[in-house]
Amino acid sequence: MDILAEEIAVNIYPKFDKVEFLIPMPASKVRAKQPVTELTKALGKLVGKPVYENMLIKKPKGTQLKDMATKEKKIEILRDSFSVSDEISNTGTWNALLVDDLFDTGASLEAACAVLRAYPKIKNLYVATLTYKK
Repeated sequence: MDILAEEIAVNIYPKFDKVEFLIPMPASKVRAKQPVTELTKALGKLVGKPVYENMLIKKPKGTQLKDMATKEKKIEILRDSFSVSDEISNTGTWNALLVDDLFDTGASLEAACAVLRAYPKIKNLYVATLTYKK
């Protein structure tokens, strides 16, 4: 994780304007340690920014997105699946970076970003993903 976090810190993070906290994309599959969360925490340490692990919440769904052939099907499954936990106690707005492992159709990121943009404490929202599926 540290090598990937370093690469993001050096090559991607500086491209965003004044990121003030990081948010890992919630995992679709339950694991003892979530790779995206661990990566985001490592990145947070490198750039000296807090990580809100539980700000973005994803409701469990029975169908795996990777099994869906089209973006439309994925959007249908993701409808109303994300919510925000108000983890920031003070008032104000801040720039945030959402970290995910994979950009496929963009359906998950679009759904997550829509919910995060509606959160009044986020000023600008940036996204970094590790891989892109063609």
